[in-house]
Amino acid sequence: MARNKTVGTDCFGESALLAWAKIPECAHVDFSLTDEQVLLRESVGKYIQDAGGVERHRKLAVTEIGFDPAAWATFAELGWLALPFSEEQGGLGGSVTDLMVLSEALGRGLVREPYLHTAVTCGGLLAAFASEEQKQLYLPPLINGEAQWAFAFAEQSGGYAWDKITTSAGGELASLFLNGAKITALNAQIADHFLVTAMVDHELALLLVDGDSPGITRTCFTAVDGSKGAHLEFDAVAATLVCKLTVNELESALAPALIAIGGESLGAMQVLLEATVEYCKTREQFGQPIGKFQALQHRMADMYLKIEETRSLLYYAAILTDEGDDQAAAARAGMKVKLAEAGRFISHEAVQLHGGIGMTDELIVGHLFKRLLLLSKLFGDGDYHMERYLAQRAA
Repeated sequence: MARNKTVGTDCFGESALLAWAKIPECAHVDFSLTDEQVLLRESVGKYIQDAGGVERHRKLAVTEIGFDPAAWATFAELGWLALPFSEEQGGLGGSVTDLMVLSEALGRGLVREPYLHTAVTCGGLLAAFASEEQKQLYLPPLINGEAQWAFAFAEQSGGYAWDKITTSAGGELASLFLNGAKITALNAQIADHFLVTAMVDHELALLLVDGDSPGITRTCFTAVDGSKGAHLEFDAVAATLVCKLTVNELESALAPALIAIGGESLGAMQVLLEATVEYCKTREQFGQPIGKFQALQHRMADMYLKIEETRSLLYYAAILTDEGDDQAAAARAGMKVKLAEAGRFISHEAVQLHGGIGMTDELIVGHLFKRLLLLSKLFGDGDYHMERYLAQRAA
């Protein structure tokens, strides 16, 4: 496979807007996985294979919390919740690339457990910005699977801009009171704690709020892919300051979450291609499998190429993020742009080649379509990240 050798520039596709991938350094990046990463992928894959697939997904979608607490406890036992954290923080010291490998395997199984929201996003923000006292108090329950978290950042009129928020906190820094509203906070329907972006003294800040604090109103919702969450209203809610920070600092801390989104999306796209190829081998028209028609073969080949382009950009972004490279932010933005484009293309092709049954609940195709749609919008859609990519390249 392309990632098991030094990859040249051709694998990145021909998009002029992603021309940064054709810089000479890119040709010398080694995309091969370590033995430990291969073992991790295989072990997660074995778990996913035994978990139940689309039937499990459908059953959990109609539950109140949207996932299986027993499975979450298994995630903790297997060390997956500890993977993103350093050994000093009680974790396994995994790299961003390790996280990508794990997320890719989870994406293949359409896993409903809130790994991205609790362990990666909120866990990553705590690890980056919380005080030592806060880390000692909140990280162990998170790593042990005993606490659920949600990141509340989106507002009705703010789009994806981190600094255009109206939620604010006043009072003394030691005893802040939060007022405002957040929308579409995934996993907020059950979260024990929230991390909330707000303005404090006209500066962007990250606040910690206990889920059982008086003054919180949760309005639960179900997202397009069946994920659960809540819209939140805060009325003079007691909040703890984690830190004041800049937009760049916040986005840097969310880098592992973007890579995890890329990994999960890549896994989902691979399953869509595999399901489409298998269906075209068995569905007959005019006395032969439709997979023998050259026009359909070309369409499936295009799906494969989109996946490999995405894989290359994702692996490149993960490696640069691990290395702390100056181009890492641009690489992540470019990856998210490609993710939105490829996810849309592969989802549409998979549904069309399956025909009318492509969007039925019985097949995994429609469920993956919806999951890719949500992931493509999370923390910024393709247009948003295109602007960020251009800004990074101009800097």
